[in-house]
Amino acid sequence: MMRIGHGYDVHRLAENRKLILGGVDIPYEKGLLGHSDADVLVHAVMDALLGALALGDIGKLFPDNSPEYEGADSMILLGRVVDIVLKNGYRTENIDSTIICQAPRLADYIPEMRKNIASAVGCDISAVSVKATTEEGLGFSGAKEGIAAHAVCLLSKK
Repeated sequence: MMRIGHGYDVHRLAENRKLILGGVDIPYEKGLLGHSDADVLVHAVMDALLGALALGDIGKLFPDNSPEYEGADSMILLGRVVDIVLKNGYRTENIDSTIICQAPRLADYIPEMRKNIASAVGCDISAVSVKATTEEGLGFSGAKEGIAAHAVCLLSKK
């Protein structure tokens, strides 16, 4: 039995915040605003995994009004989501994701993002795709107001 999930997340760029994507700290003048570390890529991946099992989204699991998750490392939260996937009798076959941002350029950081996500979900790096694109100056990401991410996953019964 196979299950497909889709995740989407967006966070506003803000001063005095770190920019963390795929568990990688990326040097940039702004970071993403959020209750946790606001790792928009990992949030989209978590939502895809939870969605594949019809378990809602990360807001249900890790509420943004809970002090427990303030400043939380999204890679640790991803580990908790993977535990739920495994407890439900599934494993991750692959993940395909896209980060949408005008700046900074992300190409040099993508291999480490892929490695981090593959390690967290327990699959080979060849099963994790991370792409980055711009919206050519259009919309909130094109105006450098925020960053969005989409992720799709395929789970199979163990």
